[in-house]
Amino acid sequence: MSYRVGNGYDAHTWGEGRPFILGGVTIPHTKGLVGHSDADALSHAICDALLGAAALGNIGQYFPDSDPKWKGADSLLLLKECGQMVKIKGWLVVNIDATIVCQTPKLTPYLVPMVRMIEETLELNPDTVNVKAKTTEGMGFEGREEGISVQAVVLLERVKE
Repeated sequence: MSYRVGNGYDAHTWGEGRPFILGGVTIPHTKGLVGHSDADALSHAICDALLGAAALGNIGQYFPDSDPKWKGADSLLLLKECGQMVKIKGWLVVNIDATIVCQTPKLTPYLVPMVRMIEETLELNPDTVNVKAKTTEGMGFEGREEGISVQAVVLLERVKE
């Protein structure tokens, strides 16, 4: 069997008048993330991890912020498309692990719904995705509540040549 690992990273700043969406889940908060699409940093990081593991480049190549077509786009649609590209290349997702770095709000109540939404979007078996949240104890741009970041790691297995 052949395996590949990919990692992804995304970060967005906070902004007024936008919803806060992570993993397709809208989280009540006074601010949302700023971006060309819906700014779902979790979905974007997973997209980059999937694409990287399959040697397919990065999310910006397929959904550039210079293209008005993607303005306000639902990032779960982008995630679904990335998952399809990986499948077409003959890869199966073994597992996904992601870490959200965010000082506030507390994300624990939303982690399971995020996991379920990602598994559903990518048509994965239960317990294939793990999402956790960390703070930086006030350090860095996340700790100063200027924005959030997300790191994701994906393991793929070759299922066809």
